[in-house]
Amino acid sequence: MGADIWGYPETSGHVPGARLIGYGVEATDGSIGKIDKHTEDVGRSYLVVDTGPWILGKRVLLPAGLVSRIDPENETVHVSCTKDEVKDSPNFDSGQYEEDGELIKLIEYYYSNRHM
Repeated sequence: MGADIWGYPETSGHVPGARLIGYGVEATDGSIGKIDKHTEDVGRSYLVVDTGPWILGKRVLLPAGLVSRIDPENETVHVSCTKDEVKDSPNFDSGQYEEDGELIKLIEYYYSNRHM
């Protein structure tokens, strides 16, 4: 995946300018929470997902490249990772990530190399 992990796939159904906040997020094996924030920044698009009680209220940053399908009718975003991959993802502290280049690199490495 690499650097393209930060862009929405063309096949995802992403429409620039669409408001995804509040949409449910479905991993390949079940629900992981709701979108708290999302960006469309070129080269660094991502979703911030509030996992709620599932992982004790943890927030996770998911690169937009993981989005496999957006279902606006059901307000759901499907991602191409498992619940365990999300649960084991690098710790993310809301408010500190946007300027934290090391965290961005760590998240990119984690999701780009999860099948190794």
